[in-house]
Amino acid sequence: MAGGGQFDDSVFINCPFDPEFRPILEAILFCVLDCGLQPRLSSERLDSGEVRLSKIVELMKECRYSIHDLSRVQATKKGEHARLNMPFELGVDYGLALAGTPPLSSKQLLVIAEQRYEYQVALSDIAGWDIRAHDDDFEQAIKEVRHWLAANNLTTSSASRIVGRYLGYQEWDYERLLDAGWSDDDIQERQTPELLQAMRDWVDAGRPLSHP
Repeated sequence: MAGGGQFDDSVFINCPFDPEFRPILEAILFCVLDCGLQPRLSSERLDSGEVRLSKIVELMKECRYSIHDLSRVQATKKGEHARLNMPFELGVDYGLALAGTPPLSSKQLLVIAEQRYEYQVALSDIAGWDIRAHDDDFEQAIKEVRHWLAANNLTTSSASRIVGRYLGYQEWDYERLLDAGWSDDDIQERQTPELLQAMRDWVDAGRPLSHP
């Protein structure tokens, strides 16, 4: 299970933040939190005064574990630029682990993508790494993250149990917000800090499967 300090319990998450990727992001956040760990990502603090790269490096240094999703490294239409932030942040995090002293030298990284080999043209230097694929499916994303956490002795829950709890959380969260007067658009437009707080509220409420 998770260790005793903040560093040992924290998971840095490097992934796209576009609306199309949101179901995968939410599933990853939930899986990490449900396993008793603390997800950390650059959008957790909405402070325009912070220098983004400095904030990201600070977060990486506070986390023993990291999940890097490379699903958007390739441009998908004419005139669109490849998204290099995710592989760049992976390189920074890998450098911290490789060149760091304890506790940074104990960092553990999971690299995932929509398709296992789609990153290779743009990032051939890591072609030998074990990249896990989620196929743009939230259940598969939970399974891959859960398997990695279990390999690091961070959870004993099965993937099916976590998926079931995630579906229960979604129903509970949606019903309670509707009861509070939120619209569907309001619910979908929540920012990352609100999503994380909703998940923590669900844990504090005893992991209910529906709203009373």
